[in-house]
Amino acid sequence: MAEVAKKPIKITETILRDAHQSLIATRLSTEQMLPIVDKMDKVGYHAVECWGGATFDASLRFLKEDPWERLRKFRDGFKNTKLQMLFRGQNILGYRPYADDVVEYFVQKSAANGIDIIRIFDCLNDLRNLQTAVTAANKEKAHAQVALSYTLGDAYTLEYWIEKAKQIEEMGADSICIKDMAGLLLPYKATELVSALKENVKLPIDLHTHYTSGVASMTYMKAVEAGVDIIDTAMSPFALGTSQPATEVMVETFRGTPYDTGFDQNLLAEIADYFRPIRDQALESGLLNPKNMGVDIKTLLYQVPGGMLSNLTSQLKEQHAEDKFYEVLAEVPRVRKDLGEPPLVTPSSQIVGTQAVFNVVMGERYKMVTKETKAVLSGNYGATVKPFNKEVQKKCIGDTKPITCRPADLIENELQTLESEMAQYKQQDEDVLSYALFPQVATEFFKYRDAQKTGVDAAKADTKNGAYPV
Repeated sequence: MAEVAKKPIKITETILRDAHQSLIATRLSTEQMLPIVDKMDKVGYHAVECWGGATFDASLRFLKEDPWERLRKFRDGFKNTKLQMLFRGQNILGYRPYADDVVEYFVQKSAANGIDIIRIFDCLNDLRNLQTAVTAANKEKAHAQVALSYTLGDAYTLEYWIEKAKQIEEMGADSICIKDMAGLLLPYKATELVSALKENVKLPIDLHTHYTSGVASMTYMKAVEAGVDIIDTAMSPFALGTSQPATEVMVETFRGTPYDTGFDQNLLAEIADYFRPIRDQALESGLLNPKNMGVDIKTLLYQVPGGMLSNLTSQLKEQHAEDKFYEVLAEVPRVRKDLGEPPLVTPSSQIVGTQAVFNVVMGERYKMVTKETKAVLSGNYGATVKPFNKEVQKKCIGDTKPITCRPADLIENELQTLESEMAQYKQQDEDVLSYALFPQVATEFFKYRDAQKTGVDAAKADTKNGAYPV
């Protein structure tokens, strides 16, 4: 193994995005976050992840906020710190593939409104679904970080990850993220993986994991020793459980070593003091489920991310079948195998989880099939690492001929059509993108916004909440 250069570890702070997405269903409002931005800006973070993922949907749907306005306010406040977002490749921040012109315009507007680093991933690790976003980020001079959705399985060998990393380097990415959304990467496996990537590609490596299985802090330590460049952490009030390891703990761990961040613990303590009452309030209101704060070793057994676990529980509750929880957990790996062994991350985690619930509740596998399961088996999400179960595929989609091309190749440019559909509500260029991702939710938000502006009682505006996958 090559000698690893020892240098200060860089930290990306997740409290303004993934931490509250993982623990309190993305419910922190802009007004709750803005007062602490000035102090966070003084820490010296590599970046602050503050946008993308589920924040866009939650802002419009539940908080009645314009996500673009949130981004602009963050940009005004963070004068010295790079802002980062999470971007689902061809699915952008939605749940279906979009035409290339929508992807390109979204990247353009994200950069124009203040995003510096775009972390781009695909739920199947099908790199064809990432190229448009990477090229667009390059064009906008934004930093394109491509994420490998980390998972376990026969097909996911060290050679697989090395090959993907080389392809990512070739496609024009500026850095690579190992995105371990379910907390499956064990400490010594991190040594092996990080060392292999550092030997085979020249790009900086960022490691993102969740504390769900209880090993994340140790995984970070081994990864840092193996030469990883950046780790993602969350301020302690919103750390651990289904979130990330705590920022202050990692800072203290590496103090006085060649990896020392140089961060001021007194400043971090002030930031933690700000967020602690918000966390306590979330606990009291029931928004923060204490279950999400603990360690769940079942994650390693079933490979189910924390957010997916809570989704399964709520789906079973709706079906009055909570007693079937462990049957569903055991069914998840079987469905995953039938669908070509995809990593379980949005939206594949929701697709596999929901289908597993139906298989158990209906008493017959694939008696009831969701349209998303059919779409996966038809190739509409992209190529999986393993072939589909032929019998399951036949039962679900019959004689439909699956596609093998990049799914977006079959989608005509749609920006103009979307513009004409929502023209009556448009108040800024970005509104068409909100509408493109969530037509119904965005329309309801636009009506609410108009009602607010015209002084009409906002409660009379049609602002029904829809179901929301965390």
